[in-house]
Amino acid sequence: MIRVEMLSTGDEVLHGQIVDTNAAWLAEVLFSHGLPMTSRSTVGDSLQALVAALTERSQIADVLIVNGGLGPTSDDLSALAAATAQGVGLEIHQEWLEKMEAFFASRGKPMAASNRKQAEIPVGAELVDNPVGTACGFAIQLNRCWIFFTPGVPSEFKVMVEQQIIPRLKQRYTLPEPPICLRLTTFGRGESDLATELESLPLPEGVVMGYRSSMPIIELKLTGPASQRVAMEQSWQQVRLMMAEYTIFEGTEGLPALLARLLQQRELTLSVSEQFSAGLLQWQLASADVALAAGNVLPSQPESLSALAVRTAALAQTNGSALALSVGGFADEQLGFALHTPEGTFAQQVKFNINRHGLKARQEVVAMMAMNMLRRWLKGSDVTTGHGWIDVLETIKV
Repeated sequence: MIRVEMLSTGDEVLHGQIVDTNAAWLAEVLFSHGLPMTSRSTVGDSLQALVAALTERSQIADVLIVNGGLGPTSDDLSALAAATAQGVGLEIHQEWLEKMEAFFASRGKPMAASNRKQAEIPVGAELVDNPVGTACGFAIQLNRCWIFFTPGVPSEFKVMVEQQIIPRLKQRYTLPEPPICLRLTTFGRGESDLATELESLPLPEGVVMGYRSSMPIIELKLTGPASQRVAMEQSWQQVRLMMAEYTIFEGTEGLPALLARLLQQRELTLSVSEQFSAGLLQWQLASADVALAAGNVLPSQPESLSALAVRTAALAQTNGSALALSVGGFADEQLGFALHTPEGTFAQQVKFNINRHGLKARQEVVAMMAMNMLRRWLKGSDVTTGHGWIDVLETIKV
């Protein structure tokens, strides 16, 4: 098995001042190519620490992808650390320097002297092209390890991984068939409840069931080798049946994207009115290109469930949309929802204890529940049920 690792650099990453999204992205990309990441670590802007980390990991990993530290400033130390670990000096890569100068000239700007640093790589290193930025990547061999150095800017890093690093790995190694990962996302039940129900399900050899909790959803992942595909599909069918009432989407599509697709298929538009969710619902829908006819955000105010239903029906009529979705105000752990459809207006008053969570988390729960009402109607399910930890106090249809 090829041991592939990642080393992220930078004090801002080490101290949590920025989130290392590059690491999560790389892990998923490597997994999809049959190269699950075996380890990842972070080191700050210290030459001594960088050299130590490179030396240590080069004695363990087959491939190490180093991210960050290729900029023009004094705290960008990756190239110097690589050269120091190898016991060689740095040299200007003349071709890259000329490319940088042309880049700045094409924009009518002089290149700062500090940018020359971005054309410095260890003597004997292989240039790794960066087609969208000024920091060149490079690769070295240190001990048993093939080490790639990449800039920290996500847009540059991703292009280099996909266009430069993955092709090189495929040329050198015979990559195994990627593992299979079957996913579905649930809403309305806790992680321990799901695990208790699913733990009795027999799984094929080498296959594991994973759980990822991200308020307000729980993602289930069945992961295993490609050789177990048929057996995994059979087990997955059982999971689907057991989780049918709580599943909101499969794969990685996301609920807003699913709604956009279903509405487009039926040529339906949606109007939205929000109180407690304060525009979050409309933002999530618009981000997925849901066909929105209109939307408003209102201050929270006392309102009966029947009044909410009537107002939602009027919203659809006013804006000429077949569908309208409303979120009411939140008080005493209770909240009203209404969905107007060609079949009538469905409304429900619910109670749930989420005050231990912050406002943002509570609004996300509410937006998810509103979208799930719409999903259930589009799928032909009962609109006002399907929430295990949310008590439905009253439902009406007008």
